[in-house]
Amino acid sequence: MAGTRSKQTVRGMIQSMAVILAAVAVIYVFVPHGGTSEPVKPVDYRVEQLSAQRAAPYPVQAPVGLPKGWKATSVSYAQDSGHAWHLGFLDPEQQYVAVEQGTGPSDRFVATVSKDASKTSQTQQVGGDTWQRWKGPKYNALVRREHGSTTAVTGTAPYGQLAQMAAALKAEKPDTPGKQGSSAKSEGSVKQ
Repeated sequence: MAGTRSKQTVRGMIQSMAVILAAVAVIYVFVPHGGTSEPVKPVDYRVEQLSAQRAAPYPVQAPVGLPKGWKATSVSYAQDSGHAWHLGFLDPEQQYVAVEQGTGPSDRFVATVSKDASKTSQTQQVGGDTWQRWKGPKYNALVRREHGSTTAVTGTAPYGQLAQMAAALKAEKPDTPGKQGSSAKSEGSVKQ
C-alpha cells in the first residue's frame, strides 16, 4: 500500500509540474520581453564621409538639411568592393532609408543593395534630376547613374521619403572645395 501511495504522490507532482510549465510557456509566448529591443543609436558619419570623399573616384553623396527626425544609423566605405559607400538612416516614421553608391556593375549593385528589387519602367523627377524607380519585395529604390558611379536611395520607406533623401543629397570632393553635386528640393512626379 505504501508503494501505491508513493506512486500517486510522484504522479501528482509530475502533473503539477506539467501544468506549471504549460502556464510558464503561455506567459513567455504572450508577454513581450525587452531583451533585444534596444533603441537605435545614431552615428556620426562625418569622419567616414571625409575618408570616402578622399578615396572614392566619384563625388560621395550625403544629405544636407534633412528635416528633424532623421537619424543616421550606419556608415561604411569599402574600396575593395567597387568603392561602395553606404549611409543608413531611420526616417521620422522609423522606416529605413539608405544612400548606396558604387562603381561596380550597376544593375547587380542595385539589386544587391535593394535586396533584389527590379527595375521598373517608371522614373521620378527629384528637382532637376531623373531617377529610375526600382520595386522589390522588401526595399524600393530610386537609382541614378553619373560620374562613373551608381547612386541608389533605397529602403523600406515609401518613394516620397526616398525622394526626400535624394533631394537632400549633395556631393563635394575635398580636393575641389565649393564644388557641389546634384541636389534637389522637391519630391517630384512619376513618369511612366
